[in-house]
Amino acid sequence: QVQLVESGGGLAQPGGSLRLSCAASGFTFSNYPMSWARQAPGKGLEWVSGIYHDGSGTNYADSVKGRFTISRDNAKNTVYLQMNSLKPEDTALYYCIKKRRPFEKGLGTLNDYDYWGQGTQVTVSS
Repeated sequence: QVQLVESGGGLAQPGGSLRLSCAASGFTFSNYPMSWARQAPGKGLEWVSGIYHDGSGTNYADSVKGRFTISRDNAKNTVYLQMNSLKPEDTALYYCIKKRRPFEKGLGTLNDYDYWGQGTQVTVSS
């Protein structure tokens, strides 16, 4: 069965960095676009960043553009989110999500994703 297991969350100071990882199993990882989404306390889900199945394309929410970098290693079935210049408003539960359709260009909306990990908490505070 499909499993997505996030790690790397924790407490960071404003201006600091964290690197999230998502280990995937149970499907042909290299065929599927992947994304990260987050949910801040008391707020709705927000798509953060996504990457094409082969890594040839990426996209970012305006709120993280220039600070976050998504990447993937298809040999390791892992997707990463490097988060720099963290702000308190980045505090959220971060989810790794798998797109429903393989090979599809374009990263779609959250409704286009069919599997979610359990999430990893990121807290940015001094």
